[in-house]
Amino acid sequence: MGVDLGEIIPREKVELEQLSGWKLAVDAYNTLYQFLAIIRGASGEHLKDSRGRVTSHLSGLFYRSLNLLELGMKLVYIFDGKPPELKATEIERRSNQRREAQVQYVRAI
Repeated sequence: MGVDLGEIIPREKVELEQLSGWKLAVDAYNTLYQFLAIIRGASGEHLKDSRGRVTSHLSGLFYRSLNLLELGMKLVYIFDGKPPELKATEIERRSNQRREAQVQYVRAI
């Protein structure tokens, strides 16, 4: 669901270096999900540690945070609580999409 801030705050392109010294709030859940979705090994599987536990999200979070910290930003990761009931339909829709994508992925490999 989310909030479309574009209706409230005008968009402005900036270079990351311009944000040096800023404190930035980061949506932790979406960031972790993004890394789980995109960071894969050569075989297409998630990155894993020696015990077989998925670490793609940790690797992505570490390197992105490191890069932003090196640019002088101060990061605050925000973790949401339980989603509101109004979002239940959207959560179910996304869950169905993920299941279907997994089926298609398995067929493709």
